[in-house]
Amino acid sequence: MVLLAFIFWLTVMLNSFGLDQPAVQGIVAVLTTSLVIGSFNISLGHIVAFAVTVWASFLFSRFLRFLLEEDVYQHFQLARGIPQAISTMVHFAVLLAGFFVAMGALGVDLNKMTILAGAFTVGVGFGLQNIINNFVSGLILLFERPIKVGDMIEVSDKVGEVRSIGIRASVIRTSDGSEIIVPNGALISNQVTNWTFSDQQRAVEVPVTVVRGPAPQRVAELLRTAAVNHPLVAKEPAPQAYVSTFTSGSVTFQVRAWTARYEDWVQLRSELSIAIDDALAREQIAIP
Repeated sequence: MVLLAFIFWLTVMLNSFGLDQPAVQGIVAVLTTSLVIGSFNISLGHIVAFAVTVWASFLFSRFLRFLLEEDVYQHFQLARGIPQAISTMVHFAVLLAGFFVAMGALGVDLNKMTILAGAFTVGVGFGLQNIINNFVSGLILLFERPIKVGDMIEVSDKVGEVRSIGIRASVIRTSDGSEIIVPNGALISNQVTNWTFSDQQRAVEVPVTVVRGPAPQRVAELLRTAAVNHPLVAKEPAPQAYVSTFTSGSVTFQVRAWTARYEDWVQLRSELSIAIDDALAREQIAIP
């Protein structure tokens, strides 16, 4: 808006002083001045047309993605991650089309683009392998969707939520608030644990050691009941409590419960531990 206002003001001022025609003629002369390099003829006008075309491509891509996100996606029941994949592919397609149009505006013979393709191939051989690998890996992530935006994944001992899948790398936000930039190639070639690939369920295990004395069956049932009565514990699969190890003076139980919301598992583990401690205290079952 500021640029348009400035152009309007400049036009009015030039017109009021009678300088509009000379100014237009001067601008046209500057833009049409050609620089000949061999068989390639280029002018400032070509360069401006190239820059404007590329800029317009970015604006058009942003408008299309805004239209999709605000008006189209909400009318369809799309699985998590598909809208972001569609928007990314639309972005790539518009920029690619805009690049070819811009090259035409620059005066480049598109039939000779094979020369640029050959030079690009040589560049790949000298150092762009990782970039191309990450780009292709990003396309695989978008189409095959082993990892989607919003998934909780574990890679290189770091657990976090996938915030975006870009052209070269993906952004993962960890529980401590930090953001990790992971190359797409690493997400394809390395082992990645996806905690929410098919659903949001997460198992929570709490070890409990009690002093020998009460019958193990009674303690196991007490632990299972404490888990069943907790509001964050899912009904299916049902909570379990079983003996894992024992010694001459103690018995160790393992309580396993499930939560239907992955993000609640830390809170559930804490609250379930407190509930188990209260249940054991009420029954006067000692903890070593």
